Amino acid sequence: MKILVVDDDPDLRDLIGYTLRRDGYFVIEAEDGIAALLVAEVELPDLVLLDVNMPRLDGFEVCRRLRAASATAAIPVVMLTVRGTEEDQVRGLDLGADDYLAKPFSPRTLLARVRALLRRSGSAERPQPLLVGDLLIDAEGQTVRVAGREPVRLTRLEFRLLQLLAANAGSDLPFERLLRHVWGDRISGDRQALKQLVHRLRQKIETHPAAPRYLHSASGVGYRLEPTAARME
Repeated sequence: MKILVVDDDPDLRDLIGYTLRRDGYFVIEAEDGIAALLVAEVELPDLVLLDVNMPRLDGFEVCRRLRAASATAAIPVVMLTVRGTEEDQVRGLDLGADDYLAKPFSPRTLLARVRALLRRSGSAERPQPLLVGDLLIDAEGQTVRVAGREPVRLTRLEFRLLQLLAANAGSDLPFERLLRHVWGDRISGDRQALKQLVHRLRQKIETHPAAPRYLHSASGVGYRLEPTAARME
């Protein structure tokens, strides 16, 4: 289950992301309204948590545009705001928001709203293990099973990296997108840190990490996951 968190406050994004990931959800992030629209179009999340007060494009306008685009029109949206007036709530709901959550809110309240909305939208309450080629990825257990072998436990950063690669299997993902997804805006990773993380992930999913069959380098671009390894003749 993929949830897009949109907020210009990196600390709050980190807190929301941590809460959702701990409950087994796959979290993607955007720091403003413009980025949110781009990410939503590419990632097609199962639910959007959308802040109202943001630079460049506020949450009301983002919600309106999500509803106007055929690819994102049916995605459930929860508006997040420090505003608590009835007028703002009505405006958000009139624009197509499915729920409204006023800041500050507790992690338990957030999770309860997310679960309820996913149930109403026909989605599973908890994410089921995802099978991508030879890889069985379990978000709740934070493990991966390769070609039917025993599940391997991953660290938080390793799992974030694998989730994004698996969600875009077969496509080259640029360094910048991988860095942003794994470390976010507040904690800046670099390409060397990403290279080390890829090395550790290969040690866990590859039979021969020096000659990888799943996690490939895309020269000058980034990395690519081929979920079904080429068979040896």
